[in-house]
Amino acid sequence: MNNLRPALLIATLLLAGCAGSDSQTNSASQSTWWNPVSWSWSSLNPGNWFGSSLQVSEQGVGSVNGNTPLQQTPVEDGLKGKYTLRNGVRMVNGSVVSFWQALDDSRQVQMELSGRTTVNRIEILDKAVETDSGVKIGTRFSELYSKAFESCKKGTGADRQSVECRAPNSQHISYVFSGDWHGPEELMPADDTLKNWTISKIIWHSQSAD
Repeated sequence: MNNLRPALLIATLLLAGCAGSDSQTNSASQSTWWNPVSWSWSSLNPGNWFGSSLQVSEQGVGSVNGNTPLQQTPVEDGLKGKYTLRNGVRMVNGSVVSFWQALDDSRQVQMELSGRTTVNRIEILDKAVETDSGVKIGTRFSELYSKAFESCKKGTGADRQSVECRAPNSQHISYVFSGDWHGPEELMPADDTLKNWTISKIIWHSQSAD
């Protein structure tokens, strides 16, 4: 037992050093980020490895919703400590928007939560996270819609080559569909093309997704 305690102390110091080094590297490489990158290491807690899966519903993602402060601890708790968190800010339409990115063990972004003081929007990329109706990343357009009219619109920004559709019977959930499309970027693909597209992102909005 006497030998174990120094070993644990050394391991803790090594982890702390790695976290600080990685934070500086990412902060320098992300040109849209203004504040230093902040990391949360709760995903290293073995108690979080075997929890139930997160779910997207009208009420939010996990227990994160529009009333959740856009701060590390509330976001971390609402996502059940399943991810490593990374914080930053960017300009959107002339306004400063803060966001938290949720990363998996390989440092891939699985979720992004943004807003001003509370969570306003959550973008889900994690294939393990489903809606309460069983929809997930990879679900085909034809499984949910027969046509795009009245439900879908062209994506914007990073999703401009995709199509965003309001989830059936939902006011807060939308799906981003992606697939092969060789037509003009400003036009919506035909329904016959969209039927083979699949969900690449699920979005939860605190306000109506319309």
